Amino acid sequence: MGELDFIYKRHSIRRFKDIEIPDEDINEIIKAATYAPSGNNIQNWHFVVVKNKKIIKEMVKIVEDKNKELSENIPDEDMKQRFRRYVKYHTVFRNAPVVILIFCGPYDITGLDFIKANNTTMEELIDFQKPDPAIQNIGAAMENLQLAATAKGYGACWMTGPSYARKELEKLINLDKEGYFLAAMTPLGVPEDGDIKSPPRKPLEEVMTVIE
Repeated sequence: MGELDFIYKRHSIRRFKDIEIPDEDINEIIKAATYAPSGNNIQNWHFVVVKNKKIIKEMVKIVEDKNKELSENIPDEDMKQRFRRYVKYHTVFRNAPVVILIFCGPYDITGLDFIKANNTTMEELIDFQKPDPAIQNIGAAMENLQLAATAKGYGACWMTGPSYARKELEKLINLDKEGYFLAAMTPLGVPEDGDIKSPPRKPLEEVMTVIE
């Protein structure tokens, strides 16, 4: 077994067996997520672990209802139908024994005050904030979570598609942490047999530039 197999075995899993996950495994996976790097070690993340099947069903309905609401305002019929078809991908967490929501908290971008004090135009200010380190921190934590889940024999699926129902989901979860918002979510469970697959990757020469 290669030393990087734990990376190559990670896949986006969307179907799960009806098997509960022990709390100790969930805790270990979340702990691994918290060991991700974050700017200034701010650790501006919070993990909400949903095991309650009733709440998971409510989350599914929220996404379905929001998808229907938004689609009704789309004048182009083809576009409307395409958007409605997305809902099945945005609710793949419906049969997972656990759903983990990652909330993103406040983060002061290093140097932002100096940039603002430098007669910066709005366009320059927006360009400076493009890397968005607050979200990068969340991405790093989510990647750790996914890899830890894979290493322990579970499957997960990095999801941001349901973001159009973010406000409604936040209201349901009612996380009491000021300044935090729902950034991403993932189902977690034992993968269904035959659901292990991964799309091809771009060749290195297409995605890598070497400067010697």
